[in-house]
Amino acid sequence: MNRLQEKYLNEIMPALQAKFQYSSVMEAPKISKITLNIGVGDAVLNPKVLDDAVSELTQISGQKPVVTKAKKSIASFKLREGMAIGCKVTLRGERMYDFFDKLITIALPRVRDFRGVNPKGFDGRGNYTLGIKEQLIFPEINYDKVNKIRGMDIVIVTTAKTDQEAFELLKLFGFPFRKN
Repeated sequence: MNRLQEKYLNEIMPALQAKFQYSSVMEAPKISKITLNIGVGDAVLNPKVLDDAVSELTQISGQKPVVTKAKKSIASFKLREGMAIGCKVTLRGERMYDFFDKLITIALPRVRDFRGVNPKGFDGRGNYTLGIKEQLIFPEINYDKVNKIRGMDIVIVTTAKTDQEAFELLKLFGFPFRKN
C-alpha cells in the first residue's frame, strides 16, 4: 500500500468525518482518478511531435496514453475531424497515488518561483484542475532528450460533493495551496 493511501485511511478520513459530521465512513470524499492531458497543436503540421508527447506522458505516468483526435474541423487551424491532436492518460488506484505523491513532493516544488497552486481551480463539483507549463519538473524526463517544452493539464477527480470538501481533502493530503 502506498504512503498516501495509508495516510488517507488513518488520518485524513477520520479528520474529514469529524469536520463535516459524516454519519458513515463512506461519505468521506476520496480521490477517484487523476487525468493527465497534453494537447499538441503542432501535430497538425508534424505528426512526429505527437510521438514525443506520448513517450513523455508514458514516462511520467507509467501507463500508455490514449491518442486524442479532433472532434470538429476548423479551417483556420488547418485542422480536420479525426486528426490526432493530443494524448491523455487516466490513473486510478495504486498508480494514481504514486503519481499524486510524486506530484506534491517532487514535481511541484521544482517549479520556478513556486508559491503554491491556485485554490480557485475547483469546478464547483469538487474536482480540481491544474495546468503545468513545462514537463521538465518531473524527474523521469531527461532534459537533454527534450526537443520542445510542453505543458499539460492535470485533473484531480474527487468524490466530494462541494468544493469546500475537496479543498479540505487535498489540503490534508499536503497539496500546496497558495495563501491569498
